[in-house]
Amino acid sequence: MDKQLQLEEFENYMRTQDMADNTIRAYLFAIRQYFQIYPELTYTDLQLYKLHLIEHYKPQTINLRIHALNCFLNYQEWPDSPIMQVRIQQKIYLDYVISQADYEYLKTRLLSDEDYLSYFLIRFMAATGARISEVIRFTAEDVDQGFKDIHSKGDKIRRMYIPADLQRAARGWLKEIGRESGYLFLNPSGDQISPDGIRRRLKRLAARYGLDEKVIYPHSFRHRFAKNFIESCGDISLLSDLLGHDSIETTRIYLRRSSSEQRAIINQVVDW
Repeated sequence: MDKQLQLEEFENYMRTQDMADNTIRAYLFAIRQYFQIYPELTYTDLQLYKLHLIEHYKPQTINLRIHALNCFLNYQEWPDSPIMQVRIQQKIYLDYVISQADYEYLKTRLLSDEDYLSYFLIRFMAATGARISEVIRFTAEDVDQGFKDIHSKGDKIRRMYIPADLQRAARGWLKEIGRESGYLFLNPSGDQISPDGIRRRLKRLAARYGLDEKVIYPHSFRHRFAKNFIESCGDISLLSDLLGHDSIETTRIYLRRSSSEQRAIINQVVDW
C-alpha cells in the first residue's frame, strides 16, 4: 500500500480513538521520519531507528517517537513485539522552580509598576496550579463563583479553586477596568491571550527585573503552587487531584527539594 495512504488511514484510525490533535500530529511526524530513513517496516530497521533516536534526541522525545511507532504497529496488526522504550533516569531533585522570594519580589515590582495583567497572570498560576492552557480560560464569571471547572477526557471534571484573597483582589481589578464578563486575560487587541503571548511576556519580565529566565516560565508557577501546598498542607492525594495528575506518583516529585534548596541545606549543615 502507498505510504501516504497508510498515513492517512492511520490518522483516521487515531481520530476514531479520540486522540488529541497534538498527539496525532506528533505520531504522524514520527512515522514520516521513520519512512524517510527506512523504506520498509522490518524488525531490524525498527531497532536501527531506535539507535538513531538515541544518538540524536533526549529520552522524552525518543519515547514519544517509539510510542508512535508502537501505535502504528498495533494499528497494522504487526506480529512482532513492540519496541521497548528507553529508561528515563528520574532526578532526585526538582529544578527550575521560581523561589518564593523571587515570586514575592516579582509580585511587588508588578504592583509598583501597575502591570496588573502580569500580576494577576502569575498569581492565578501560582495560587491555583493552573497549566498555561488553563489559566487563559479563566473568566470574570469564574472569579465571581470562586472556582473554575475544567473538563477533560472521559468526562472528568477538575475544579480549580480561586483562594479568597486572590478572588477579592481580582474582583477589585475587574471593577477598576470595567469588565463584568468574559476572559480575564486579554492581549493588546482585546482578544484572549495566547500561551505564546504569556511566554513572551514572562521572558520580558525576567529581563526587566533581572530574574533568571530559566525559572520565569508558566509551569514554574504551577510548580510553586505545588511546593507551597505540600509544605503548608502535606496532603499529596489532594494535591494530585488539584493538579489533575493521572497518578499520585507524578505528584511525588514535589516531595523533593530543588537542587538549589539541597545546596543551601548542605552549606548550612555540613561543616566537617
